[in-house]
Amino acid sequence: MYQTIPQLLKEISTNYPTNSIQMYKDDNGNFLSVSYKDFYTQVNQLAQALLLLNVKRGDNVGLISDNRKEWLLADNAILALGAVDVPRGRDAMPNELKFILDVSECSLSFVENEDQLQKILAILPSLPKLKTLVVMDSSHHTSLLEGKVPEGVSILTFNSLIEKGSEELKKEPTRIEKEIAKGKSSDLATIIFTSGTTGEPKGVMLSHRNFTFQLEQLPKVIDFKKGERWLSVLPVWHSFERILQYVIIDQASTVVYSKPIGKIMLVDLQRVNPQWMGSVPRIWEAVKAGVYQNVKTKSIVARSLFHFFVFIGAHHTNALNLVTNTKPQFKKRFYPLDLLIGVILLVILTPFKLLGDVLVFNTIKKKFGNNFRAGVSGGGSLPAPIDKFFKAIGVTLLDGYGLTETAPVIGLRKISHQVPETVAPLPETKIKIVKEDGSLARPGEKGVIWAKGEQVMMGYYKRDDLTKAIMDKEGFINTGDIGMWTHKGEYAIKGRAKDTIVLSGGENIEPIPIEAKLRESEYIEQVMVVGQDKKYLGALIVVDTKQIELFVKENNIPYMTRGDLLGLVEVKNLIQSEINELVSTKTGLKGYEHIARFALTSQSFKIGEQLSAKQEVMRHKVTEQYKKEIDALFI
Repeated sequence: MYQTIPQLLKEISTNYPTNSIQMYKDDNGNFLSVSYKDFYTQVNQLAQALLLLNVKRGDNVGLISDNRKEWLLADNAILALGAVDVPRGRDAMPNELKFILDVSECSLSFVENEDQLQKILAILPSLPKLKTLVVMDSSHHTSLLEGKVPEGVSILTFNSLIEKGSEELKKEPTRIEKEIAKGKSSDLATIIFTSGTTGEPKGVMLSHRNFTFQLEQLPKVIDFKKGERWLSVLPVWHSFERILQYVIIDQASTVVYSKPIGKIMLVDLQRVNPQWMGSVPRIWEAVKAGVYQNVKTKSIVARSLFHFFVFIGAHHTNALNLVTNTKPQFKKRFYPLDLLIGVILLVILTPFKLLGDVLVFNTIKKKFGNNFRAGVSGGGSLPAPIDKFFKAIGVTLLDGYGLTETAPVIGLRKISHQVPETVAPLPETKIKIVKEDGSLARPGEKGVIWAKGEQVMMGYYKRDDLTKAIMDKEGFINTGDIGMWTHKGEYAIKGRAKDTIVLSGGENIEPIPIEAKLRESEYIEQVMVVGQDKKYLGALIVVDTKQIELFVKENNIPYMTRGDLLGLVEVKNLIQSEINELVSTKTGLKGYEHIARFALTSQSFKIGEQLSAKQEVMRHKVTEQYKKEIDALFI
């Protein structure tokens, strides 16, 4: 039985040598495949080359790259030697990279391309221990760097290391396999630095056991099949996409590299017909928005049919939940009554639902390919309207829950028992929800989620003080998320404890559900609710400029340039009406949760600037960057 990820890879490569582990695009955009046998050989070759560069057990190695075939190779090669990788994406700012590579004392780092190399070279004087950089792009030419590289620093190419390792392994073919065999489950595998949404990044230390534990438990929740295809669009340096990569290896399956851009992702879904795709809620929000935007270009008859059948699909789903007893029970329900109502509704709605499948939904579902089983959503709670929409049209989404510190999965919606708005604890994982007074929450009561299991981190790198602050003596970790139990043992995510806004009147408000409601508007791209210690709530709203411009043109409202749009009274009134419609007592929100004032911007939030890699709003950064606009809301 394997104890480490490289040992798992060796086992799968032996048993499924001809299965494809990776599909990636060549320079012409055509997909090429790599078999498990060839991949494992290359891992050994790269590990041998790293050994020649004096990488040894326990060393930290930088891995600065987004999703690509070389990332998984480098990851496994580093781990094969018992070394530790320190990953980060290409969106990382120079000051972040400086902090991460300095704190982790990396002497060698992989970089994805020329841009990342130049970024590292610019901060190299402040990284005295970093002596070797390995560029993944095959098009890189070291001759272009003459005079730019400090003395004593080497710039190497990924392919040259593979070639060097191949030659060396001919002398001792089993050299790396001997290193792989030394690995133990308790070995540190990676240090993933958090994105710093609340300040300075923290290095989360994850062991091989943190990952392999999940590989044992996840198949109990999802019926994976060997050899399936997964579309990869999320940042692989983040723990969510990373565990998916290891699930793929564990299931002798294939990772297909794509991008989280609609026109690329949707085309690739149809080209490669994957069964699965990991994503964050924002991607599904964008897909839904794209569907609705496309519908707006159709005839009035087609638009009416679409909205009618979405309505039917949503109510048909609700009826199914009643019949199958999968309604979330934050309050106890009387199942015989639910069953009766559900059966009656199904009899009425099913013919219309089947017609909707033929006339509308099958066309939409084809955009996900012919084999699509489910999207696994993580990195944030899946908004209920998004969940309901895709369920209504027949696309399954499995909501996952966790954090970097738990490697990451501590909750997941079962594919065989899907309870909307909730997740179930991962098997052999303990969850407790603790109220403000320290008592355990009962179903229907809010509290902070604490988790315990073998996926919980070893601690924060070089920060025992921070580790002790987040973990109790029993081994439970404070997730910082607010949750609520159902009467049947599922739990729902209700916000972030540290995001809670307290008004001057003492009212506690969770901004995330309000923001999710506002993003239902086709005119609102992103939003951040503010109001700490104020009398009322305000909102900084990023508008969807294309939709705003379309509204203005359709209503024959004169304007000169796009820059004038946000100053139009008609546009401000439009956004106000959207707020009034979405955030009100009619939508389940309290009076003090209403948005009293708002500010508009057309500048989209960007990953690395206002958004984390999970596309979560980094509130402290937005507050700093838009201080003038936010302060003006409370004058």
